[in-house]
Amino acid sequence: MAAVTDSQNPQRTPRTAADSDSRSPEFRLAMDAFTGLRTDLLDDVFAYRPLPPRAGGGLVGRLLPRRIRDRAGWFPHAVIVGAALFVLMVGYLVADSNGSQAYFVISGFVPAVAVLLTLVRPVAAFWLSLLSTPVVTVVGSYGDGWPWGPSSFIAHLVVMTVVAARTRPRTAGWMWAVTAGYALFAEIFVGTSAGTDTPQMLFFSALALLVVTVLHVRREAREEVAVQQSVTAVERDKRTLLEERTTIARELHDVVAHHMSVVAIQAEAAPYRVENPPPELEKAFATIRENAVAALTELRRILGVVRAEDYEAPDAPQPVLADLDNLLGNVREAGLETDKTITGAVRPLPQGVELSAYRIIQEALSNALRHAPGASAKVEVSYVLGGIGLRIVNTAPQGLVKPSPGAGHGITGMRERVTMLSGEMTAEPTEDGGYEVTAFIPVASPVPAQATEEQS
Repeated sequence: MAAVTDSQNPQRTPRTAADSDSRSPEFRLAMDAFTGLRTDLLDDVFAYRPLPPRAGGGLVGRLLPRRIRDRAGWFPHAVIVGAALFVLMVGYLVADSNGSQAYFVISGFVPAVAVLLTLVRPVAAFWLSLLSTPVVTVVGSYGDGWPWGPSSFIAHLVVMTVVAARTRPRTAGWMWAVTAGYALFAEIFVGTSAGTDTPQMLFFSALALLVVTVLHVRREAREEVAVQQSVTAVERDKRTLLEERTTIARELHDVVAHHMSVVAIQAEAAPYRVENPPPELEKAFATIRENAVAALTELRRILGVVRAEDYEAPDAPQPVLADLDNLLGNVREAGLETDKTITGAVRPLPQGVELSAYRIIQEALSNALRHAPGASAKVEVSYVLGGIGLRIVNTAPQGLVKPSPGAGHGITGMRERVTMLSGEMTAEPTEDGGYEVTAFIPVASPVPAQATEEQS
């Protein structure tokens, strides 16, 4: 049976654009290239895109005094205006040497306008520079170059460089390709006996656009690195916060578990301390014990979620402020001279407050050891009516301070402990170059036993 062609079978489904693209990679490549050309150089040719002043003056602003640094942001505008005046002067000199002063408006003014147009409409400036090139060359009667005259040659180089700097690397490639296409067309179809300057134009334009492209890529890479660094810093801060909260939860587990165990034991033993307790009282104490045991079980389960795989429960009890002398002795052995001052009536505090206060002092002294070699420190503990105040201050470092490789766990951990207890904390440098950490942890005043008995 003979093969049936498309014309013989009109009922056959026509090919779609997707079928053509899948069968013709060359066609798809050509369409993508045309789309890029249209997007960069044909769409919104006359779009208004004024060149903004550079914030802070850019590289030039860093070299100038502070009082005129803001004005350095207009330095690129001044360079472009200077290039336009130079093109205008070249056009005037060449027109005067060729005896065509009457055509100076075209041979000098038009290329200069194309350069100035890059300040507000960069794509339109490129097309004006390119399309005005044959007119400027013919009217100027230039016999020493084709298809560019001296003024249009300089102007087109400046225009392509500025437009490439204001857009993106792909636009630079398209401008060079369009310029090369125009040059080949002028050489083949409108060639003259005069010498050609096409090789010079293509070489210098390729060199200028390559430099601009490299600067573009370098700037984009630097911006991407800055973004990644900021994201990394945020993630590191979040991870540090979570790690400190996990550490605090592990340490407070023993304190809370101890209290819950005591509640359960007392609730179980309370009915036996009273002769013939009523059933309602026995039932109430049994409910208290069940709730305490259930809470203790849930607490251990939660701790199992936040516990690291390599975490081991401490064998020794958690430290309190009574162990502060041992801590200061270890710090002195490590090379940090430390004095302790205690004001107010020393009294027992809740175990969570004692542990947090001890850890705050420990972390502050550790920071002084790491960041202030050769300094001395002072620890002040103030027992006041509404709570306990802490002040840890160290003098300025006397030796070389090495950059810290840590992630800032110290200050974050101290703030988390104080915030957990509804306290306040400050950590800031002192005027003499040292560092000071102050914290206040509120503690509810205990109710006297006599008042409790009177209320009952």
